[in-house]
Amino acid sequence: MHFLEQWIENDYNPFIIFDSAGRVKSLNQEAQYLLGEVSSKEIFDLAGAYASLTYGFKTTILDLEFGPYKFYGITVGYENEEEIGIKLYKYASKKFSTVKDQGVPVNIYALLDLCISATSTAKNIQFKKEFDPTFPNLRLNVDGFTKLLNKTYLSFSTSSQVTTKLSLKTGEYIRFDKKKYPIFTIVVAGQERSHRYEHDLEAIANHVNCLVRFKPNEIIITSPLISA
Repeated sequence: MHFLEQWIENDYNPFIIFDSAGRVKSLNQEAQYLLGEVSSKEIFDLAGAYASLTYGFKTTILDLEFGPYKFYGITVGYENEEEIGIKLYKYASKKFSTVKDQGVPVNIYALLDLCISATSTAKNIQFKKEFDPTFPNLRLNVDGFTKLLNKTYLSFSTSSQVTTKLSLKTGEYIRFDKKKYPIFTIVVAGQERSHRYEHDLEAIANHVNCLVRFKPNEIIITSPLISA
């Protein structure tokens, strides 16, 4: 692999080249992650919509969001009718700066069930669970993580149904102190979400080595998976 190819492969921003039929000819590592969240057809259609009317390159500033990925602009380029390329520019996002290999071993399913049970006794909410069944026991700050979950469920207290999804982020991990840690997510979703607790949730998440993101009807908790 030549230096330019290595540079593109390790770029922070996704880069994809399609053929005229919309098939992926080439893509870098970040683009592989992106295509885990959005179809290649949608990105190909995006490239066609924002391409220059004549051969060449065109940069457009616009806000895009695909799953956890947010972008502030794209560049689309083509020199013939056989292929077209697109590069998407990512917003800088919070990253895990460290991994705190602390806490006590805990069964994540039991912890989630405990928090769901505590909320269901006070609220008339139907809870649904979509859990990856392969999680090992984790090492967590149990007290802090319980506060984080309880506050999260409290944010959906006016919803009639709340769904909790537990899963690993495929292909993503953090390296720290010569160790490699997978990343897992807990997504809590309902029909209505209060914004009242966002500041508290961010503060708790920072304390327990998590990231928390907010969508109109979702709260997404992301954390390194530290096996017990």
